[in-house]
Amino acid sequence: MKEILLKKNSIFIPHRAFTTYVSYKDIEENFEIPLFGNRSLLKSEERNIEKNQYYLLKKANIRIPKIFSKPEDIDGLALVKVQEAKRKIERAFFIVSSYEDFKRKSEERIKRGIIGEDELRKAVIEEFVIGTYFNFNFFYSPLKEELELLGIDRRLQSNYHDFVSLPAKEQLELDLPLQNVEVGHMGATIRESLLEKVFELGDKFVKVTKEEYPPGIIGPFALQSIVTVDLDIVVYDVSPRVPGSPIIATTSPYSKYYFGQIISTGRRIAMEIKEGIRQERLEELVT
Repeated sequence: MKEILLKKNSIFIPHRAFTTYVSYKDIEENFEIPLFGNRSLLKSEERNIEKNQYYLLKKANIRIPKIFSKPEDIDGLALVKVQEAKRKIERAFFIVSSYEDFKRKSEERIKRGIIGEDELRKAVIEEFVIGTYFNFNFFYSPLKEELELLGIDRRLQSNYHDFVSLPAKEQLELDLPLQNVEVGHMGATIRESLLEKVFELGDKFVKVTKEEYPPGIIGPFALQSIVTVDLDIVVYDVSPRVPGSPIIATTSPYSKYYFGQIISTGRRIAMEIKEGIRQERLEELVT
């Protein structure tokens, strides 16, 4: 397959499954297909390295949730980010309110085979920020040196979203561990007065990646965020690659403002590659 792709002058577009099942070391050192984007930046999504997404966000002065260094420090609502035991690509996030609650819910999920002890030890525990969730899907063009907002979406998660739609009485009667397994997407927009803040976040992230992972972000990325009641924006996760947000291809008004039509992430990548070839600057887009 490698020989076929190289013979066809292929350019590989990294995505979530690729970075989950192929090690970052292999991506950086052994994956010989030209890759659209900054391959060294992909590992920043890994929470257990020094220059991870939290490091980048803090250095960019972007607000993130409070991180609890150990379960005993939990002093309020917290989100436990842990990988599923069986499906490596899925995350078995759950909400806790105290150390005792953490122990009880962790043991319950381990017994049910949802998570393992190894996965739990690697979990990140962060403050559960109350607010409205948005995924801001950006595209940075090195050719134009411009940041674009391609669209905004919200995730549909099972079984969390279905559970919270039940009346409180039924919720209390169910013995069901809640999970945040992403199963779909819905398009969204944000009030226009907040768009400037959204672009400031994107610009800050682009700048810090240029400093810490030169040449910086290339192409698509997403900042998964929460807008609080005070209209502050808190970023709780980063996708330094193609984000899993296909809904923006049909619902986003933002790309239409740039191009006169709705543009999907894939099409925007193709447009950038085509322009890179035309300007003989393709080497600025692939690594």
